[in-house]
Amino acid sequence: MKLLVINPNISDDVTALIEAEALRSATPGTELVLRTAGHGVEYIETRFESLIAAGAVAEIIAEHTRPGAAPVDAIVVAAFGDPGMPALKELAEVPVIGITEAALCAAALQGHRFSIIAISDRIKPWYRDCVERFGLAGRLASIRSINESLNGIGAVQQDFKETLLALSLQAVTEDGADVVILAGAPLAGLARDLRGRIPVPVVDGISAGVRMAEAVAALQSGPHRAGAFAAPPAKDRKGLSGSLDAALAARQENAGLPQPSA
Repeated sequence: MKLLVINPNISDDVTALIEAEALRSATPGTELVLRTAGHGVEYIETRFESLIAAGAVAEIIAEHTRPGAAPVDAIVVAAFGDPGMPALKELAEVPVIGITEAALCAAALQGHRFSIIAISDRIKPWYRDCVERFGLAGRLASIRSINESLNGIGAVQQDFKETLLALSLQAVTEDGADVVILAGAPLAGLARDLRGRIPVPVVDGISAGVRMAEAVAALQSGPHRAGAFAAPPAKDRKGLSGSLDAALAARQENAGLPQPSA
């Protein structure tokens, strides 16, 4: 099995954290293809930054799904908040899994109420929107976050490990969380380090995303040919990159949609 794992922000340090945790989480024999967004921001905190990231992710998906590209079995969008999701499911014929979607599913399977631990106060409204979109707002115990300036996105774990632990413990003791989600790629792998120090299950988004992608791909359920995630209707388009245009055209042709005349 081959998974395309995309870091929607431009930070190579974060991609390294994603890769390390993805390698630890993937089952033997799974091949990982790691990619970093070609444009965007250092790390994503807002809805607008997510909008920018979504375009970068779409370009990478297109490069790997256009005709002639080496096939992948599933795609993991490795930023909490799932930039571009669920719209990206319309572009690919293979499962596209966001780490928020995966982490929330994993948390919901292990407890009734969950808390999200985030890297900044500014990010919280967007995360709350994501939980509401997945229909799980009633099971959200809290979103707790670091309220200090970050020295560097790749060093969040080292700089704030004890703060993140304290926030997790508060979520359990004060908010009633049955499960804690350590949100965001900059925290990839931290759940392993804190295991045993938090008295409830702790979910890592990258780990959940990789394992969920493997599981869904293995189901071989087939692509969306109709319904809400079918290919976008064929129509005139202008200014798309060659990869994106080719991937979109292939998706539409596979769905039996005729292309506009040149």
